[in-house]
Amino acid sequence: MRKILIVGAGQSGLQLALGLQSRGYEVTLMSNRTADEIRSGRVMSTQCMFHTALQHERDLGLNFWESQAPDIEGVGVSVAGPGSARVIDWVGRLDGHAQSVDQRVKMAGWMETFAQRGGQLVIHGAAVGDLDYFSRAYDLVLVSAGKGELVSMFERDPERSPYAAPQRALAVAYVHGLGPRPEHPEFDAVRCNLVPGVGELFVMPTLTTSGRADILFWEGVPGGPLDVFQGVKDPDEHLSLTLGLLEEFLPWEYARATKAELTDAGGTLAGRYAPTVRKPVGRLPGGGLVLGVADVVVANDPITGQGSNSASKCAASYLSAIVEHGDRPFDEAWMRATFERYWATARHATKWTNAMLAPPPEHVLTLLGAAGDLKPVADRFANGFNDPADFEDYFYEAARAEAYLAEVASA
Repeated sequence: MRKILIVGAGQSGLQLALGLQSRGYEVTLMSNRTADEIRSGRVMSTQCMFHTALQHERDLGLNFWESQAPDIEGVGVSVAGPGSARVIDWVGRLDGHAQSVDQRVKMAGWMETFAQRGGQLVIHGAAVGDLDYFSRAYDLVLVSAGKGELVSMFERDPERSPYAAPQRALAVAYVHGLGPRPEHPEFDAVRCNLVPGVGELFVMPTLTTSGRADILFWEGVPGGPLDVFQGVKDPDEHLSLTLGLLEEFLPWEYARATKAELTDAGGTLAGRYAPTVRKPVGRLPGGGLVLGVADVVVANDPITGQGSNSASKCAASYLSAIVEHGDRPFDEAWMRATFERYWATARHATKWTNAMLAPPPEHVLTLLGAAGDLKPVADRFANGFNDPADFEDYFYEAARAEAYLAEVASA
């Protein structure tokens, strides 16, 4: 029986651990927190997952909360113009529903399941020296802890990382008491609100530790009017800032948020990081090799909601590569090939995310405006969140966008 060590108990680490466990591998999972500490701690992300990523969970029988989490059936786009008026406002329908399950709920539940099924769970914050020792006892070591000392083992790939600094200041609040959008009360949607030159607000329903809730997620251009959350420790102050910015920049969202209250004292999160692609193989002091997983090696800004989706897709891709490899050694060539196989998918999410961080070119504004009148355009853009590869065909080049809009209009 092949022995595998996974360091980091997030979406990718746990999904991969449970997948390998179900196929008979002897898996050890290292986490720096217990399930109870995760469940009672601070929110970790916004994690809106679309059809393909959710299907990877279903394939492993890990969709424990699918019947409880609200179904997200659309993606809406609104753009603020002069005087905070809406100049663009539409919603596209998803072919398959999306869902958001608070990672405090999911990771704690998955971790307990892993242990109940006989997996070895080690509660210990791993350092490079620990991995140097452990690597001699395992056939493969995977690092899926996307923060801290371990990430420094993986070299930044400058050819795939156009940004050296954070492009957005991030601020998240989980709330109860948010009213529905009156325009489309019949179904739940993620709402993407764009304030040109200032930043973006995303609003999405979620399942949290206290039941159904909504997430208010600001992405502010660094140094701009939304970049005010750094150093804010008090959750109530964080919510007050969130709502004040809503009132100033997005009055149509503020109108349904006047009764919003935090779900719990751990329901806020703020930070920033530079979007970075890293080389996939880390070398330990004793000569051993480790393979980076998900946002250890591909960390995109959350502006396009791809983080948990990419983590799920990475775990599924790596699981297939490990099982297919049989009893052969997990050498450096295999590690690099395994990452490139994942990158064939991940590169589309990275390209789209990096494009959305930049000021939109004229043809993209035209596309977004046309989606208000042409439902197929709105629906196609919405479904790009599930499959970003589709943007290659119509989004990046003005000529292709123009041809696509002409084709839809004539139909």
